[in-house]
Amino acid sequence: MFELRFFEIYRSLEYVELLFEGLLISSGLTIAAGIFGFILAFILAAFRYWKIFGLNLLSAIYVDFIRNTPLIVQLFFITFGLPALIGYVWPFWCHALLALTINFSGYFAEILRSGYASIPKGQLEAAAALNLGRVITFRKIILPQTIKKMFPSLSSQFIFIFLTTGVISEIGVTDLTHAGLFIDSRIFRSFEIFIILTILYVILSLIFKSSLEVIFNKTLGKKG
Repeated sequence: MFELRFFEIYRSLEYVELLFEGLLISSGLTIAAGIFGFILAFILAAFRYWKIFGLNLLSAIYVDFIRNTPLIVQLFFITFGLPALIGYVWPFWCHALLALTINFSGYFAEILRSGYASIPKGQLEAAAALNLGRVITFRKIILPQTIKKMFPSLSSQFIFIFLTTGVISEIGVTDLTHAGLFIDSRIFRSFEIFIILTILYVILSLIFKSSLEVIFNKTLGKKG
């Protein structure tokens, strides 16, 4: 009869520390990539919204390319392809951060662009009638409404990327999945290991979801 033996994991301080460190690395890379990816996506979406000549086309090509290639392909290209092309050497976690940032930005940019396009033209015409500049109109009218409308999609995409960070273990980054696989290779208790990984991913996802909602409510939510 099959017996669950979780004690083989938590009785070793080394394994517990590995899981904790992996948790910190996965969540830390996700948060950093989310911030950098959102900034890049904001710029890309602005190029497409304002239809800036040349940059609009480049942004559209970039977004379509990112959204139509798997994250693991992007990760391998950045980790093994770019160093061969331009001759730089980074730690593996830097490659993972760059890949996640690029992947984030492609999806975030399309979400933001859709939000920009959803603003009623009447509001933009009213802003023009009041002689508000493009920058003020964008900052005061377009951006706040876009964030409020697109918040569910943005937060869902953020959590989705966190749940896919397990692929960075393929390049040797000691994230949560990597820690679980390492422990499994020592004690051969795959079922117990992946139960624990699942629970930890669910807990972190719920924490991220709650945190994003709190940040949203404190910034834009209550203003609506």
